[in-house]
Amino acid sequence: MTKALPPSHPFDDDKLREECGVFGVLGVTDAANFVALGLHALQHRGQEAGGIVAHDPEHGFNSAHRFGYVRDNFTNASLMQTLPGPLAIGHVRYSTAGAKGAVIRDVQPFFGEFSMGGAAIAHNGNITNANALRRELIERGSIFQSSSDSECIIHLMARSLQKNIPERMEDALRRVEGAFSVVAMTRTKLIGVRDPLGVRPLVLGRIGEGWVLSSETCALDIIGAEFVREIEPGEMVVIDANGIDSRRPFRQVNSRFCIFEHVYFSRPDSIIAGRSVYETRRQIGVELAREAPVEADLVCPVPDSGTPAAIGFAHESGIPYGMGIIRNQYMGRTFIEPTEQIRNMGVRLKLNVNRALISGKRVILVDDSVVRGTTSRKIKEMILDAGAAEVHFRIASPPTAWPCFYGVDTPQREKLLAATMSEEEMRQHLAVDSLKFISLDGLYRAAGAASGRNAACPQYCDACFSGEYPVAPSDMIEKGFRLKAAE
Repeated sequence: MTKALPPSHPFDDDKLREECGVFGVLGVTDAANFVALGLHALQHRGQEAGGIVAHDPEHGFNSAHRFGYVRDNFTNASLMQTLPGPLAIGHVRYSTAGAKGAVIRDVQPFFGEFSMGGAAIAHNGNITNANALRRELIERGSIFQSSSDSECIIHLMARSLQKNIPERMEDALRRVEGAFSVVAMTRTKLIGVRDPLGVRPLVLGRIGEGWVLSSETCALDIIGAEFVREIEPGEMVVIDANGIDSRRPFRQVNSRFCIFEHVYFSRPDSIIAGRSVYETRRQIGVELAREAPVEADLVCPVPDSGTPAAIGFAHESGIPYGMGIIRNQYMGRTFIEPTEQIRNMGVRLKLNVNRALISGKRVILVDDSVVRGTTSRKIKEMILDAGAAEVHFRIASPPTAWPCFYGVDTPQREKLLAATMSEEEMRQHLAVDSLKFISLDGLYRAAGAASGRNAACPQYCDACFSGEYPVAPSDMIEKGFRLKAAE
C-alpha cells in the first residue's frame, strides 16, 4: 500500500522550489546505480518522489517509482537489482503541474510503447499550453494515466507520423510551449533536449566510454564523470554507441535562462555558463552591500541558501560575519510532526539562534528571497528574543512579485508579499529596522552582466521579478491570469 506523504515543514512552505531534476547514463555497467547517485546529488531539486527506468538487452525495460528521498529508496540492493542494463534515466520531483500529494502515477520517468519500440522521458520544467494540448489529445482518443503536463509529450509522440523515436520527439516538442529540459531513452539511445529559450539547465558529461546527461554539474561530480559542455538552448542530442548526434529542431531565439538558478535553485558547487554558482551568490552579497549599506555589528546568513551572499556582504562591508542562526541538518521535509504543540513551533524545529553571538548586537540577516514573508517574521522574532538590538534584512534577490510558470512551485500572485506591498510596507509588515532587496541590475551584474540588465534584450528569464514572461502562460491566461501589460 502506498503511504501518503507527511506534511511539508513550515520553513519549506515559504520558499520557491525548483521542482525537478533529471539524470541519464548510457554505456556503463549497471547504469541505474549511477543514476541513483546522480539523483541523490539533485535531491534539492525535488524531494517528493523519484523514479528510474533502465533497459537491458536481455530483460528489456524495467522501472521503479517511489515516494520520498532517493537515499530511502534507491540504495536498496534488491530494488536496484531489478533495474539492470547499461542505459537508464531518472527523475526527482516535487509537483508543479499535476495533482499535489501521493499519486504514484504522476512520478516520472514516463514510459510508452511505440510501434518502433519503447521510450521513457523525464522532464524538468513546465508546459504552459498543457491544458489545451490535453483537451485536444483526449478528444482525439488519448487516455491519460497521470495529471502531469509532461505526459502530453508521450501522447504527442504516439500520434506523430515520423519514422523513429527521436524524430517523433522533435515533432512533439514543436507543439509544446513553456520550459523543458528533457532526458529520454530508447532501447539503445540516450536523448537530451532543451527548449529554445534554455530556461532550465541541462549538461553533458563523460564517464569512461559512457555518457551522462544531468540537470547540474554537481551530479556529475558524485559519479566521477567529466563535465563536457552544456546542452545549448534549442539543442537536441541523440547519443548511442556511435557517439553524439547534435540537432537543432526549433526556431532559434534569444536564450532566457532562469536567473533564479543563480540565486537559489542550483547547488552552490555547480557550474552554470562557466560560472561558479557559489561565486555568483557571493558576488550578489557584494553588490547588495554596495547598494544597501547599513551600520551594524554582525552579518548573519539565513542558512543555508543565504550563506554565500552573507559572506560577500560581510567582506564588502567590513562588518564581521557570524553564524547567528544554526540549522538542524537532520530536520528534513519528511519530519513527522506528531502534535499541534510541536507543529506550532514552526521554524524553531529547523533553525535555532546562537544567543551568545546575537545578544546585544545590531544584526544584518541575509536571505535569498522573501515569498510570503511568514518565515522572515518568525526568524526576526527569534533574533529579537535572543537579545538582538536591531534586525536588518538584506535580500539576495529582487522582490518576488510574479508567479513562475516554467517549472517552479510559486504561490498565487496575491499571496506574494511583494505583489501587494511596497518595500516600506513590507518592512513594516515584517517589523524590522530596515529591509532592502538587491536591484535587478545588481543581480545581473553579480551574474556576469557588467552593465546590468538590458531591458531591450535581457539574457535571463526574470519574470518572477519583472513580470515580463518570455513565453505567454497560455493555460493561466485562459484561467484569468492577467499579464503585466494588461494591468
